Amino acid sequence: MSGNVTSLFRGTAAHSPSMAALTRESGEAGAGPVDFCIPCNPYFPTPAMFEEMAGRLRDIITYYPSGADTITAELCGLLELPPQCVAMGNGSTELITWIDHLLVRDSLAVPVPTFGRWTDQPMETGKRVDMFPLQESAGFALDLARYAEFVRARGTRTVVICNPNNPDGGYLHKQALVQFMDAMADRDLVVIDESFLEFADAEAEPSVVREAMLRPNVVVLRSLGKNFGLHGIRFGYLVANPALAGRVRAMLPKWNLNSFAEHVVFMLRDHGPEYAQSLHQVRRDRLEMAGRLSALPGLTVYPSQGNFLFVRLPVGAEGTVVRDRMLTEHRILVRECGNKIGSSSRFLRLVVRPQVDVRRLVSGLEQVLYGSRRGAAVPEPATGTSYSSGTAAVDRLVSETNGAGMRALAAQPAGPPGLAAAPAAGTGMPLPAAVPVAPAAATVGPMPVPAPQQVPRPAPVPQPAPYPGPVPAPHPAPVHQPAPAPVPQPAPGPYPAPAPAAAAAAPYSVPAGPTPLGVPARGGLTAAQVRGTDGLESVPAAGRPASQGRPDPAGMGRTG
Repeated sequence: MSGNVTSLFRGTAAHSPSMAALTRESGEAGAGPVDFCIPCNPYFPTPAMFEEMAGRLRDIITYYPSGADTITAELCGLLELPPQCVAMGNGSTELITWIDHLLVRDSLAVPVPTFGRWTDQPMETGKRVDMFPLQESAGFALDLARYAEFVRARGTRTVVICNPNNPDGGYLHKQALVQFMDAMADRDLVVIDESFLEFADAEAEPSVVREAMLRPNVVVLRSLGKNFGLHGIRFGYLVANPALAGRVRAMLPKWNLNSFAEHVVFMLRDHGPEYAQSLHQVRRDRLEMAGRLSALPGLTVYPSQGNFLFVRLPVGAEGTVVRDRMLTEHRILVRECGNKIGSSSRFLRLVVRPQVDVRRLVSGLEQVLYGSRRGAAVPEPATGTSYSSGTAAVDRLVSETNGAGMRALAAQPAGPPGLAAAPAAGTGMPLPAAVPVAPAAATVGPMPVPAPQQVPRPAPVPQPAPYPGPVPAPHPAPVHQPAPAPVPQPAPGPYPAPAPAAAAAAPYSVPAGPTPLGVPARGGLTAAQVRGTDGLESVPAAGRPASQGRPDPAGMGRTG
């Protein structure tokens, strides 16, 4: 592939370039790269369904679709949802836009890293975005109790949670989420983004759509393109009580859904078993893929309930270099996460794919990270290189949370429960204290890597239990060179995952009162502060959303 292809990544902000742009720029005929970047379901639609759509292509693209009400009614019949509680959009991004314009008054809280539109969209409309950093030292797990304290300290009016979270795949159990929703009953709005929940298998009934319909201030966002492997069609839906859902639905154009979306929705009634089987296969592939990747020396794989895996590259490996070489040398497209706020270029998000593709991915990573054809991406021991995110905003946020190393976190003085001590003047806003880390995990240093040679193919591994914490990276063999090998440093140990039962049972502490809007609170960085402004101005907006109305929950069942 041409060198111009990799330059497309440097022209994007919080997202990757489209596959169409990559294909045009490459100028090469035939199939594009193996896609480990775009989180699609690789097993749905089935080949027979694609043949059916191809046979009707002329009619599908020639004629207008039915109105959104007709398509929404069909979807609600399949999912056993009351239509008055549902609004369908031209992809989840359209719905996020309308949620921001209609329901977000002046401020929004969101854990980072997460899906970029939850930070970018409200910033574009002048809202204050309070970012709650997920700590690498805790495996990027979201502590709901600390998040609730953060929201109240900042006085934030809208609260967002993605479950599972993108890019790390972190999962919160339903009982804990429902308790959090009730603890936030005095906020304007609580959004639970379940775009990837169909791929989760941690519990039988993970969705909170039923609970959302019965509450005055909760919206649940669901995806169809991700679940059905059809990102190009652009369709998704939200579920809320009739008052909230109706406010969004009233703003949507009559024909905001296209004919492809209509055709797929009306096909689903006859293809439910194939869809269920596709989800089962993705979950199996996720376990297999996690095992193969965790066998690579120095690579850390975090537990995920999405259809992707979040991995930390070995010390010294630069994610943009790995991404570009994987694309140009092996025709494999991966998602480097340096342009995600709260992440850095040391992290990749890798979409779950069939085993034949995973073997190709692992082989390519072995050659890029440890091979000698063009020089290993992982430097020799004791010569580690620094890494950057590619954006100053991300660098600043990461450096104040995890980028300075675990020693800096461990050395922070103790403060009030759940909050870090105030920093010295000029050091920026303090952040919530990290989850205590064992001494063995408190030091991140250069790790020895194999000599330039072929890394053996990993043997099959047993299926891990859900949420064991990040898969620890195995110690590689010492480097055999004439010079004495340096003493290996200990690899980061597995990070503790929060116990679901304890998280669900722990009460949320409520401070005496919220910090007034415009007054900095202890903990966190606002989006404007990341951009380098004071961030205290807010845009006047309409009053709180209406909470009248209750849906009829009869017949509600598990989606999918």
